[in-house]
Amino acid sequence: MGNERIDEVFNPELAINRAIDYYRSRGYDDDWIEARLKGIMNRNKLTDVWKKTGITESYEFGILTNEIYKEWSGMSAKEYKEFKGLRKESLRDNMSDIEVALTDLGEIATRELVKEHKPYGLNENKKIAKAGGDVAKAAKVTMEEKLGKSIISKHNKLSYKYIDDSKLIE
Repeated sequence: MGNERIDEVFNPELAINRAIDYYRSRGYDDDWIEARLKGIMNRNKLTDVWKKTGITESYEFGILTNEIYKEWSGMSAKEYKEFKGLRKESLRDNMSDIEVALTDLGEIATRELVKEHKPYGLNENKKIAKAGGDVAKAAKVTMEEKLGKSIISKHNKLSYKYIDDSKLIE
């Protein structure tokens, strides 16, 4: 395994292929995998832009991400995970393709707004993150109007089954 990671340093495509194989082995389709990988890239671009505006602490990134989530979905990341019945699993890995797309849209919109308005510090960036989330919310509302139903789902891509800890003690 260590040798594989060393090979990936010299050929990053191997790491990408490993990630693709990992997601495929868990039942994700290629469209979802492509969207997820693009989302990872977009997220990294957003955090790079935030770093230039004085955001340096991981808790600050979490606060700003929650502003985006709350605006488009009505839930913080923690609330969203609880809604989906997740414990430690990745929220994004358990989103539908439309939920991933809306998350990405909110982050991309936030990134572009940050570049345009050049906020500095947490409070100014919170306003911009909320505005970016609002862009995704507008898309969500339009989609739900056309479908006639909510696009936020309790369904998890991985369909985890938990063992009740109290039964293990017995």
